[in-house]
Amino acid sequence: MPSVCFYFQVHQPFRLKRYSFFNIGNTPMYEDDKLNKEVLDKVSAKCYIKTNQKMLELIERHNGKFKISYSISGMAIEQFERYRPDVLESFVALAKTGCVEFLAETYNHSLSYLFSKDEFKRQVQKHEKKIKKYFGQTPKVFRNTELIFNNELAVDIEKMGYKGIICEGVDRLLNGRSANFLYQPIGTSKIKALLKNYKLSDDIAFRFSDKNWSEFPLTADKFSQWAHTIAGNGEVINLFMDYETFGEHQWESTGVFDFLNYMPEFILKHPDFDFKTPSEVISQYPVRGDYDAHDFISWADTERDLSAWLSNSLQEEAMQRIFSLEHLVKEADDQDLLNVWEKLQTSDHFYYMCTKFWNDGDVHKYFSPYDSPYDAYIYYMNVFCDFETRVKNSSKNKLVMIPQEFELELV
Repeated sequence: MPSVCFYFQVHQPFRLKRYSFFNIGNTPMYEDDKLNKEVLDKVSAKCYIKTNQKMLELIERHNGKFKISYSISGMAIEQFERYRPDVLESFVALAKTGCVEFLAETYNHSLSYLFSKDEFKRQVQKHEKKIKKYFGQTPKVFRNTELIFNNELAVDIEKMGYKGIICEGVDRLLNGRSANFLYQPIGTSKIKALLKNYKLSDDIAFRFSDKNWSEFPLTADKFSQWAHTIAGNGEVINLFMDYETFGEHQWESTGVFDFLNYMPEFILKHPDFDFKTPSEVISQYPVRGDYDAHDFISWADTERDLSAWLSNSLQEEAMQRIFSLEHLVKEADDQDLLNVWEKLQTSDHFYYMCTKFWNDGDVHKYFSPYDSPYDAYIYYMNVFCDFETRVKNSSKNKLVMIPQEFELELV
């Protein structure tokens, strides 16, 4: 019985102010609260509230046969707590249906695995606690930031106790095999990899409203027929995409909510098909081969590698500098400094600095709040300079602090 596994990434970064050179040493507040609230209000109105209502309705209409999963970053949950508790409550309502699985990830949607394994594990554990707090689940399946994955990561995630990991189905690694099966990452013995079917996923996420696409318009009936063709030649279709696909990236006027409204019904018309969460897929289906990713892969850009965040000297310097503070930040034992350091690791800051497609007005430009990647770098590094000074001053204060037993009593 082939299954459809729907997974959605939910993430919002804390965007930084346009922090000038003259702010350094004078302005310890880095976030653009006004912009962050404006963006969250906009996306909540266009996507989160409407889509959560629709998902709840679909689960109820299909008597629990429609199932979905989410990976919600700690940054997104913090913004829901701060600006839109109604959105957080709507995700909690979905959790209570028993048809929704919540996955683990790095709390800060960071690339910490590339620079500090200790920091990576700390952020994953912090995220687990947040998911448990609001949704009452202990995640069994992990997905790294933007589906960044390699063999070594899979081994480490298996050691951390996870049963599954989701990643991109990259053609050069599949070498002619289908992504519609479970695979065993090289070096692991138990953990199973769920591979994104990028063609069917991108038909919804990227091509849905493209009037130049030969398959436009995409209807639920047509899409379901494509999915049904894997019967006998696949066991799970992993549809992974940004949740903001519904209403934000694909506007309501495109008909994307009508598509979502009817898609489960058309998928379930085939008696052999069902919907499963990632943990249910892992429990039901065996692995059908190895998945060998020596180099890092991701779901970003056409290269599906790390180049969205680490393809130029601006990104590399900014990333190296922020992780170079790890020892000092943790030694300072100051929760405020730790929180700021975590947020400055968020992958979006480095994504905004990407220059490879800027002239083509690609997706990087769509998401960036800045006029250019160079502005993103300058404002980030100005913030970094101020933050670095605060961290070093805090460390100096720790060093000169006189232990209480040696303090002199003033008379």
